[in-house]
Amino acid sequence: MGATALLSMLLSGTVIAQVGKPFIHDPSTIAECEGKYYTFGTGSGGLISEDGWTWNSGAVRPGGGAAPDVVKIGDRYLVIYGATGGGLGGGHNGKILTMWNKTLDPQSPDFKYSEPVVVAQSDGIEDNDAIDPGLLLDPNDGRLWCSYGTYFGFIRLIELDPKTGKRVEGNKPIDIAIDCEATDLMYHDGWYYLLGTHGTCCDGANSTYNIVVGRSRKVTGPYLDNMGRDMLKGGGKMVIAAGGRVTGPGHFGRIVLGDGVEKMSCHFEADLDQSGLSVLGIRPLLWKNGWPVAGEKFKEGTYEIESERRGYALELAVDFVRMPGGARWFNRDKNEPIKPVPSQELADVIKTWSTGNTGVRIGDYMFRPHQKWTITAVPEAGGYLGGPYYKIVIAGTDRALAATANAEIITVPAFTGVPEQLWRIDQLTDGTYRIMPKVVPNSKEKLVLMSSGDSTPTLAPFDMDSDNSKWNFKAH
Repeated sequence: MGATALLSMLLSGTVIAQVGKPFIHDPSTIAECEGKYYTFGTGSGGLISEDGWTWNSGAVRPGGGAAPDVVKIGDRYLVIYGATGGGLGGGHNGKILTMWNKTLDPQSPDFKYSEPVVVAQSDGIEDNDAIDPGLLLDPNDGRLWCSYGTYFGFIRLIELDPKTGKRVEGNKPIDIAIDCEATDLMYHDGWYYLLGTHGTCCDGANSTYNIVVGRSRKVTGPYLDNMGRDMLKGGGKMVIAAGGRVTGPGHFGRIVLGDGVEKMSCHFEADLDQSGLSVLGIRPLLWKNGWPVAGEKFKEGTYEIESERRGYALELAVDFVRMPGGARWFNRDKNEPIKPVPSQELADVIKTWSTGNTGVRIGDYMFRPHQKWTITAVPEAGGYLGGPYYKIVIAGTDRALAATANAEIITVPAFTGVPEQLWRIDQLTDGTYRIMPKVVPNSKEKLVLMSSGDSTPTLAPFDMDSDNSKWNFKAH
Protein backbone atom coordinates (compact mmCIF):
# COMPACT_ATOMS: atom_id res chain seq x y z
CA MET A 1 0.00 0.00 0.00
CA GLY A 2 2.90 2.39 0.72
CA ALA A 3 4.24 2.18 -2.84
CA THR A 4 0.77 2.83 -4.27
CA ALA A 5 0.36 5.87 -2.05
CA LEU A 6 3.76 7.19 -3.07
CA LEU A 7 2.92 6.84 -6.77
CA SER A 8 -0.35 8.66 -6.25
CA MET A 9 1.44 11.52 -4.52
CA LEU A 10 3.92 11.88 -7.35
CA LEU A 11 1.05 12.63 -9.69
CA SER A 12 -0.27 15.68 -7.84
CA GLY A 13 0.47 18.32 -5.28
CA THR A 14 3.16 20.87 -4.55
CA VAL A 15 6.43 20.25 -2.71
CA ILE A 16 7.32 22.91 -0.12
CA ALA A 17 10.96 24.01 -0.26
CA GLN A 18 13.22 24.05 2.79
CA VAL A 19 12.81 27.34 4.71
CA GLY A 20 15.49 29.92 5.53
CA LYS A 21 18.83 29.92 3.72
CA PRO A 22 19.70 26.21 3.47
CA PHE A 23 22.62 26.82 1.12
CA ILE A 24 25.50 24.41 1.66
CA HIS A 25 27.83 22.10 -0.24
CA ASP A 26 29.07 18.69 0.97
CA PRO A 27 27.03 18.67 4.21
CA SER A 28 27.93 16.44 7.12
CA THR A 29 25.42 14.06 8.64
CA ILE A 30 22.96 16.18 10.64
CA ALA A 31 23.69 16.14 14.38
CA GLU A 32 21.38 17.15 17.22
CA CYS A 33 22.87 19.13 20.10
CA GLU A 34 20.94 20.67 23.01
CA GLY A 35 17.68 20.84 21.08
CA LYS A 36 19.13 22.25 17.84
CA TYR A 37 20.27 20.65 14.61
CA TYR A 38 23.68 21.22 12.99
CA THR A 39 25.35 20.36 9.70
CA PHE A 40 28.79 21.42 8.47
CA GLY A 41 29.91 21.94 4.87
CA THR A 42 32.94 22.63 2.73
CA GLY A 43 34.63 25.77 4.05
CA SER A 44 34.62 26.72 7.71
CA GLY A 45 30.94 26.99 8.51
CA GLY A 46 27.63 25.26 8.32
CA LEU A 47 23.95 25.54 9.13
CA ILE A 48 21.87 25.58 12.34
CA SER A 49 18.16 24.88 12.75
CA GLU A 50 15.94 25.31 15.78
CA ASP A 51 13.36 22.83 14.50
CA GLY A 52 14.92 20.89 11.60
CA TRP A 53 12.91 22.79 9.00
CA THR A 54 14.22 26.38 8.99
CA TRP A 55 17.99 26.44 8.35
CA ASN A 56 20.39 29.38 8.46
CA SER A 57 24.14 29.87 8.65
CA GLY A 58 25.83 29.96 12.04
CA ALA A 59 27.53 26.62 12.67
CA VAL A 60 31.27 27.01 13.29
CA ARG A 61 34.02 24.60 12.26
CA PRO A 62 37.67 25.71 12.09
CA GLY A 63 40.19 24.24 9.69
CA GLY A 64 38.43 24.97 6.40
CA GLY A 65 38.92 22.16 3.95
CA ALA A 66 36.16 20.05 2.49
CA ALA A 67 33.35 17.61 3.09
CA PRO A 68 33.24 17.16 6.88
CA ASP A 69 31.31 14.62 8.91
CA VAL A 70 30.31 14.52 12.57
CA VAL A 71 29.30 11.84 15.07
CA LYS A 72 28.40 12.03 18.75
CA ILE A 73 30.41 9.64 20.94
CA GLY A 74 29.43 9.69 24.59
CA ASP A 75 29.05 13.32 25.59
CA ARG A 76 31.38 14.70 22.91
CA TYR A 77 31.21 15.36 19.18
CA LEU A 78 33.92 14.14 16.82
CA VAL A 79 34.29 16.23 13.66
CA ILE A 80 36.31 14.96 10.70
CA TYR A 81 37.22 16.78 7.49
CA GLY A 82 39.55 16.76 4.51
CA ALA A 83 42.27 19.38 3.96
CA THR A 84 43.26 20.07 0.32
CA GLY A 85 42.96 17.06 -1.97
CA GLY A 86 40.15 16.61 -4.47
CA GLY A 87 42.17 18.23 -7.23
CA LEU A 88 42.06 21.55 -5.36
CA GLY A 89 45.08 23.66 -4.41
CA GLY A 90 47.00 20.62 -3.19
CA GLY A 91 46.11 18.45 -6.17
CA HIS A 92 45.49 14.95 -4.85
CA ASN A 93 47.85 15.41 -1.94
CA GLY A 94 45.23 15.28 0.81
CA LYS A 95 44.87 14.91 4.56
CA ILE A 96 42.00 13.74 6.79
CA LEU A 97 41.85 15.34 10.25
CA THR A 98 39.72 14.90 13.37
CA MET A 99 38.90 17.20 16.28
CA TRP A 100 36.60 17.12 19.31
CA ASN A 101 34.13 19.50 20.90
CA LYS A 102 31.86 19.17 23.95
CA THR A 103 29.13 21.09 22.15
CA LEU A 104 28.27 22.30 18.66
CA ASP A 105 26.65 25.49 19.96
CA PRO A 106 29.09 28.37 19.28
CA GLN A 107 27.34 30.43 22.01
CA SER A 108 28.03 27.86 24.72
CA PRO A 109 30.83 28.47 27.26
CA ASP A 110 31.90 24.85 26.62
CA PHE A 111 32.41 25.49 22.90
CA LYS A 112 36.06 24.79 22.09
CA TYR A 113 37.56 22.53 19.45
CA SER A 114 40.61 20.41 20.21
CA GLU A 115 43.69 20.65 18.02
CA PRO A 116 43.15 18.70 14.78
CA VAL A 117 44.90 15.36 14.37
CA VAL A 118 45.84 13.83 11.01
CA VAL A 119 44.40 10.30 10.64
CA ALA A 120 45.00 9.65 6.91
CA GLN A 121 46.80 11.25 4.01
CA SER A 122 47.66 10.75 0.34
CA ASP A 123 50.78 11.79 -1.58
CA GLY A 124 49.12 12.75 -4.87
CA ILE A 125 50.69 9.81 -6.67
CA GLU A 126 49.13 6.73 -5.05
CA ASP A 127 45.71 5.43 -6.14
CA ASN A 128 43.80 7.36 -3.48
CA ASP A 129 42.88 10.93 -2.59
CA ALA A 130 42.48 11.58 1.15
CA ILE A 131 39.31 13.68 1.12
CA ASP A 132 35.54 13.30 1.72
CA PRO A 133 35.56 11.32 5.00
CA GLY A 134 32.48 9.58 6.42
CA LEU A 135 32.17 8.10 9.92
CA LEU A 136 30.45 5.01 11.36
CA LEU A 137 30.31 4.19 15.07
CA ASP A 138 29.46 0.50 14.88
CA PRO A 139 26.40 -0.16 17.08
CA ASN A 140 27.48 -3.78 17.57
CA ASP A 141 30.92 -3.37 19.10
CA GLY A 142 31.54 0.39 19.44
CA ARG A 143 34.39 0.42 16.92
CA LEU A 144 34.84 3.58 14.87
CA TRP A 145 35.39 3.48 11.10
CA CYS A 146 36.14 6.09 8.47
CA SER A 147 35.74 5.75 4.70
CA TYR A 148 37.29 8.33 2.41
CA GLY A 149 38.40 8.99 -1.16
CA THR A 150 37.33 10.24 -4.58
CA TYR A 151 37.36 9.15 -8.22
CA PHE A 152 41.13 9.55 -8.12
CA GLY A 153 41.80 5.94 -7.12
CA PHE A 154 40.17 3.79 -4.43
CA ILE A 155 37.72 4.49 -1.64
CA ARG A 156 39.49 3.37 1.51
CA LEU A 157 38.47 2.29 5.00
CA ILE A 158 40.45 2.90 8.18
CA GLU A 159 39.74 2.33 11.87
CA LEU A 160 39.87 5.14 14.42
CA ASP A 161 40.00 5.05 18.20
CA PRO A 162 36.58 6.21 19.52
CA LYS A 163 38.21 7.52 22.69
CA THR A 164 40.86 9.68 21.04
CA GLY A 165 39.71 10.17 17.46
CA LYS A 166 43.18 9.10 16.33
CA ARG A 167 44.03 6.31 13.90
CA VAL A 168 44.24 2.92 15.58
CA GLU A 169 47.94 2.14 15.87
CA GLY A 170 49.14 -0.18 13.12
CA ASN A 171 45.85 0.02 11.21
CA LYS A 172 46.27 -0.32 7.45
CA PRO A 173 43.74 1.08 4.95
CA ILE A 174 41.47 -1.32 3.05
CA ASP A 175 40.29 -0.63 -0.50
CA ILE A 176 36.49 -1.02 -0.61
CA ALA A 177 35.19 0.80 -3.72
CA ILE A 178 36.02 2.74 -6.87
CA ASP A 179 34.18 5.09 -9.24
CA CYS A 180 32.55 7.19 -6.51
CA GLU A 181 33.34 9.73 -3.79
CA ALA A 182 31.85 11.31 -0.66
CA THR A 183 31.15 7.93 0.91
CA ASP A 184 29.36 7.14 4.15
CA LEU A 185 28.73 3.96 6.12
CA MET A 186 25.71 2.72 8.06
CA TYR A 187 24.49 -0.47 9.73
CA HIS A 188 20.98 -1.91 9.44
CA ASP A 189 19.50 -5.30 10.27
CA GLY A 190 22.69 -7.35 10.06
CA TRP A 191 24.20 -5.54 7.08
CA TYR A 192 26.79 -2.82 6.62
CA TYR A 193 25.99 -0.37 3.83
CA LEU A 194 28.45 1.73 1.86
CA LEU A 195 26.87 4.82 0.32
CA GLY A 196 28.84 6.48 -2.47
CA THR A 197 28.26 9.60 -4.53
CA HIS A 198 28.53 8.82 -8.24
CA GLY A 199 28.69 11.20 -11.21
CA THR A 200 30.01 14.73 -11.63
CA CYS A 201 29.82 17.64 -9.21
CA CYS A 202 30.38 21.35 -9.02
CA ASP A 203 28.69 22.25 -12.32
CA GLY A 204 25.38 23.57 -11.00
CA ALA A 205 22.36 22.38 -12.95
CA ASN A 206 24.65 20.31 -15.19
CA SER A 207 26.02 18.19 -12.32
CA THR A 208 25.17 14.49 -12.60
CA TYR A 209 25.72 13.52 -8.96
CA ASN A 210 23.61 10.64 -7.60
CA ILE A 211 23.94 8.36 -4.57
CA VAL A 212 24.44 4.58 -4.88
CA VAL A 213 24.84 1.77 -2.33
CA GLY A 214 26.31 -1.67 -1.78
CA ARG A 215 26.16 -3.88 1.31
CA SER A 216 28.24 -6.46 3.18
CA ARG A 217 27.95 -8.67 6.23
CA LYS A 218 31.35 -7.31 7.35
CA VAL A 219 32.31 -3.67 7.72
CA THR A 220 35.49 -4.39 5.77
CA GLY A 221 33.51 -5.63 2.74
CA PRO A 222 33.20 -6.79 0.06
CA TYR A 223 30.32 -4.38 -0.71
CA LEU A 224 28.00 -5.79 -3.37
CA ASP A 225 24.96 -4.19 -4.98
CA ASN A 226 21.56 -5.79 -5.68
CA MET A 227 22.95 -7.52 -8.77
CA GLY A 228 25.97 -8.90 -6.92
CA ARG A 229 28.39 -6.40 -8.45
CA ASP A 230 31.32 -5.45 -6.23
CA MET A 231 31.73 -1.73 -5.57
CA LEU A 232 35.43 -2.36 -6.15
CA LYS A 233 34.39 -2.99 -9.75
CA GLY A 234 32.02 -0.02 -10.04
CA GLY A 235 28.85 -1.58 -8.64
CA GLY A 236 26.15 0.35 -6.79
CA LYS A 237 22.34 0.40 -6.49
CA MET A 238 20.58 3.75 -6.86
CA VAL A 239 19.39 5.45 -3.66
CA ILE A 240 18.49 8.90 -4.99
CA ALA A 241 18.93 10.76 -8.26
CA ALA A 242 17.76 14.10 -9.66
CA GLY A 243 14.04 14.78 -9.62
CA GLY A 244 11.51 17.56 -9.62
CA ARG A 245 13.41 20.84 -9.67
CA VAL A 246 16.54 19.68 -7.83
CA THR A 247 19.51 17.90 -9.34
CA GLY A 248 22.80 16.35 -8.28
CA PRO A 249 22.21 14.71 -4.87
CA GLY A 250 25.43 13.86 -3.04
CA HIS A 251 27.03 13.40 0.40
CA PHE A 252 24.62 11.00 2.12
CA GLY A 253 23.92 11.17 5.86
CA ARG A 254 21.50 9.06 7.93
CA ILE A 255 19.44 10.27 10.90
CA VAL A 256 17.49 7.66 12.88
CA LEU A 257 14.62 9.29 14.79
CA GLY A 258 13.23 5.99 16.04
CA ASP A 259 9.74 4.47 15.87
CA GLY A 260 10.15 3.62 12.19
CA VAL A 261 11.12 7.16 11.18
CA GLU A 262 14.48 7.65 9.46
CA LYS A 263 15.72 10.60 7.43
CA MET A 264 18.57 11.03 5.00
CA SER A 265 20.47 14.22 4.34
CA CYS A 266 22.39 15.27 1.26
CA HIS A 267 22.99 18.34 -0.81
CA PHE A 268 21.50 19.00 -4.21
CA GLU A 269 24.03 20.56 -6.55
CA ALA A 270 21.33 22.86 -7.90
CA ASP A 271 17.85 23.88 -6.79
CA LEU A 272 16.32 25.39 -9.92
CA ASP A 273 13.75 27.26 -7.82
CA GLN A 274 16.49 28.88 -5.70
CA SER A 275 18.86 30.42 -8.27
CA GLY A 276 20.48 27.05 -9.00
CA LEU A 277 22.27 27.15 -5.64
CA SER A 278 23.51 24.07 -3.82
CA VAL A 279 21.01 23.35 -1.04
CA LEU A 280 20.57 21.04 1.93
CA GLY A 281 18.19 18.18 1.18
CA ILE A 282 16.33 16.12 3.80
CA ARG A 283 14.24 13.16 2.65
CA PRO A 284 12.55 10.20 4.31
CA LEU A 285 14.77 7.11 4.25
CA LEU A 286 12.84 3.97 3.31
CA TRP A 287 13.87 0.32 3.37
CA LYS A 288 12.72 -1.90 0.50
CA ASN A 289 13.74 -5.57 0.40
CA GLY A 290 16.74 -4.79 2.57
CA TRP A 291 17.91 -1.80 0.54
CA PRO A 292 17.78 1.91 1.43
CA VAL A 293 15.93 4.21 -0.93
CA ALA A 294 15.04 7.89 -0.64
CA GLY A 295 11.39 8.69 -0.08
CA GLU A 296 9.68 11.80 -1.37
CA LYS A 297 8.88 15.01 0.45
CA PHE A 298 5.18 15.19 1.19
CA LYS A 299 3.29 17.18 -1.42
CA GLU A 300 0.41 19.50 -0.71
CA GLY A 301 -2.83 18.41 -2.34
CA THR A 302 -6.26 16.83 -1.93
CA TYR A 303 -6.25 13.19 -0.89
CA GLU A 304 -8.11 10.21 0.41
CA ILE A 305 -6.51 9.45 3.80
CA GLU A 306 -6.51 5.66 3.79
CA SER A 307 -6.01 3.44 6.83
CA GLU A 308 -3.41 0.72 6.31
CA ARG A 309 -5.42 -1.45 8.72
CA ARG A 310 -8.09 -2.36 6.17
CA GLY A 311 -8.02 0.21 3.41
CA TYR A 312 -10.99 2.25 4.62
CA ALA A 313 -10.94 6.06 4.42
CA LEU A 314 -10.95 8.80 7.06
CA GLU A 315 -14.20 10.74 6.70
CA LEU A 316 -16.40 13.37 8.27
CA ALA A 317 -19.05 11.74 10.48
CA VAL A 318 -22.13 13.00 8.63
CA ASP A 319 -25.21 11.30 7.19
CA PHE A 320 -24.58 9.53 3.91
CA VAL A 321 -26.30 11.42 1.09
CA ARG A 322 -27.45 9.14 -1.68
CA MET A 323 -26.79 9.96 -5.31
CA PRO A 324 -29.82 10.01 -7.69
CA GLY A 325 -30.95 6.72 -9.20
CA GLY A 326 -31.23 3.22 -7.85
CA ALA A 327 -30.47 -0.25 -9.09
CA ARG A 328 -29.70 -0.23 -12.80
CA TRP A 329 -29.81 -3.87 -13.75
CA PHE A 330 -33.55 -4.67 -13.53
CA ASN A 331 -35.79 -3.90 -16.52
CA ARG A 332 -33.01 -1.87 -18.09
CA ASP A 333 -33.48 -0.53 -21.62
CA LYS A 334 -30.30 -1.69 -23.33
CA ASN A 335 -30.83 0.85 -26.10
CA GLU A 336 -30.95 3.93 -23.86
CA PRO A 337 -28.29 6.61 -24.53
CA ILE A 338 -25.09 6.21 -22.50
CA LYS A 339 -24.14 9.31 -20.56
CA PRO A 340 -21.89 10.11 -17.57
CA VAL A 341 -23.31 10.20 -14.05
CA PRO A 342 -22.11 13.41 -12.37
CA SER A 343 -20.01 12.98 -9.24
CA GLN A 344 -21.44 14.17 -5.97
CA GLU A 345 -20.18 17.68 -5.24
CA LEU A 346 -19.74 19.63 -2.02
CA ALA A 347 -22.68 21.91 -2.87
CA ASP A 348 -24.92 18.85 -3.08
CA VAL A 349 -24.35 17.87 0.55
CA ILE A 350 -22.87 20.66 2.65
CA LYS A 351 -26.26 21.99 3.78
CA THR A 352 -26.93 18.61 5.43
CA TRP A 353 -23.78 18.89 7.58
CA SER A 354 -23.63 20.28 11.09
CA THR A 355 -22.16 23.76 11.35
CA GLY A 356 -20.48 23.05 14.70
CA ASN A 357 -17.76 20.63 15.78
CA THR A 358 -18.23 17.36 13.92
CA GLY A 359 -16.74 13.95 14.58
CA VAL A 360 -14.58 11.80 12.33
CA ARG A 361 -14.89 8.12 11.45
CA ILE A 362 -13.47 5.59 8.98
CA GLY A 363 -15.55 4.09 6.17
CA ASP A 364 -15.67 2.65 2.66
CA TYR A 365 -14.16 5.14 0.21
CA MET A 366 -16.75 6.33 -2.33
CA PHE A 367 -15.03 9.54 -3.54
CA ARG A 368 -17.65 11.64 -1.73
CA PRO A 369 -17.04 15.22 -0.46
CA HIS A 370 -16.92 14.15 3.19
CA GLN A 371 -13.95 11.86 2.36
CA LYS A 372 -11.71 14.35 0.55
CA TRP A 373 -9.06 16.17 2.59
CA THR A 374 -6.95 19.11 1.43
CA ILE A 375 -3.54 19.23 3.09
CA THR A 376 -1.61 22.50 3.05
CA ALA A 377 1.60 23.66 4.74
CA VAL A 378 1.36 26.40 7.37
CA PRO A 379 4.68 28.28 6.94
CA GLU A 380 4.33 30.42 10.05
CA ALA A 381 3.87 27.34 12.28
CA GLY A 382 7.49 26.15 12.02
CA GLY A 383 8.29 22.50 11.45
CA TYR A 384 10.29 19.42 12.37
CA LEU A 385 13.25 17.59 10.80
CA GLY A 386 12.55 17.60 7.07
CA GLY A 387 9.04 19.07 6.98
CA PRO A 388 6.61 21.87 7.88
CA TYR A 389 3.41 21.51 9.89
CA TYR A 390 0.24 21.11 7.86
CA LYS A 391 -3.44 21.90 8.18
CA ILE A 392 -5.87 19.17 7.13
CA VAL A 393 -9.31 20.41 6.03
CA ILE A 394 -12.31 18.99 4.18
CA ALA A 395 -11.75 19.94 0.54
CA GLY A 396 -13.51 23.13 -0.46
CA THR A 397 -14.07 24.21 3.15
CA ASP A 398 -12.14 25.57 6.11
CA ARG A 399 -13.38 22.71 8.34
CA ALA A 400 -10.19 21.49 10.03
CA LEU A 401 -9.05 18.26 11.66
CA ALA A 402 -8.09 18.82 15.30
CA ALA A 403 -6.92 16.93 18.38
CA THR A 404 -9.01 17.16 21.55
CA ALA A 405 -8.08 17.26 25.23
CA ASN A 406 -9.43 13.72 25.71
CA ALA A 407 -7.10 12.38 23.00
CA GLU A 408 -9.71 12.08 20.28
CA ILE A 409 -10.08 13.79 16.91
CA ILE A 410 -12.82 16.04 15.63
CA THR A 411 -13.28 18.66 12.95
CA VAL A 412 -13.84 22.28 13.87
CA PRO A 413 -15.75 24.73 11.65
CA ALA A 414 -12.71 26.87 10.83
CA PHE A 415 -8.94 26.56 10.93
CA THR A 416 -7.47 29.06 13.41
CA GLY A 417 -3.84 27.90 13.52
CA VAL A 418 -3.83 26.71 17.14
CA PRO A 419 -1.31 23.90 17.77
CA GLU A 420 -3.94 21.14 18.07
CA GLN A 421 -4.98 21.90 14.46
CA LEU A 422 -1.43 21.44 13.11
CA TRP A 423 -0.20 18.07 11.88
CA ARG A 424 3.19 16.47 11.37
CA ILE A 425 3.38 13.97 8.50
CA ASP A 426 6.33 11.52 8.47
CA GLN A 427 6.88 8.85 5.86
CA LEU A 428 7.87 5.63 7.64
CA THR A 429 10.62 3.25 6.60
CA ASP A 430 8.06 0.91 4.97
CA GLY A 431 6.60 3.71 2.80
CA THR A 432 3.40 4.30 4.79
CA TYR A 433 2.82 7.44 6.88
CA ARG A 434 2.52 8.55 10.49
CA ILE A 435 0.14 11.48 11.16
CA MET A 436 0.76 13.29 14.44
CA PRO A 437 -0.80 16.43 15.98
CA LYS A 438 1.69 19.08 17.01
CA VAL A 439 0.00 19.23 20.41
CA VAL A 440 -2.64 17.24 22.25
CA PRO A 441 -4.32 19.77 24.58
CA ASN A 442 -3.49 19.33 28.28
CA SER A 443 -1.10 16.48 27.49
CA LYS A 444 2.64 16.06 27.06
CA GLU A 445 2.25 12.68 25.37
CA LYS A 446 3.27 12.22 21.75
CA LEU A 447 0.20 10.63 20.23
CA VAL A 448 -0.60 9.81 16.61
CA LEU A 449 -3.69 9.25 14.51
CA MET A 450 -4.74 5.61 15.02
CA SER A 451 -7.37 3.28 13.65
CA SER A 452 -8.49 1.57 16.85
CA GLY A 453 -11.06 -0.40 14.83
CA ASP A 454 -12.14 -0.62 11.22
CA SER A 455 -14.38 2.43 11.69
CA THR A 456 -12.95 4.22 14.75
CA PRO A 457 -10.11 6.74 14.57
CA THR A 458 -8.48 8.01 17.75
CA LEU A 459 -5.18 9.29 19.14
CA ALA A 460 -2.79 6.84 20.81
CA PRO A 461 0.93 6.03 21.16
CA PHE A 462 2.59 5.03 17.90
CA ASP A 463 3.31 1.35 17.24
CA MET A 464 5.47 0.63 14.19
CA ASP A 465 4.50 -3.04 14.36
CA SER A 466 0.79 -2.30 14.00
CA ASP A 467 -1.04 -1.26 10.83
CA ASN A 468 -3.40 0.66 13.12
CA SER A 469 -0.73 3.40 13.26
CA LYS A 470 -0.17 3.69 9.51
CA TRP A 471 -1.86 5.69 6.76
CA ASN A 472 -1.60 6.29 3.02
CA PHE A 473 -2.45 9.33 0.92
CA LYS A 474 -4.16 8.69 -2.40
CA ALA A 475 -4.94 11.29 -5.04
CA HIS A 476 -7.98 10.26 -7.07
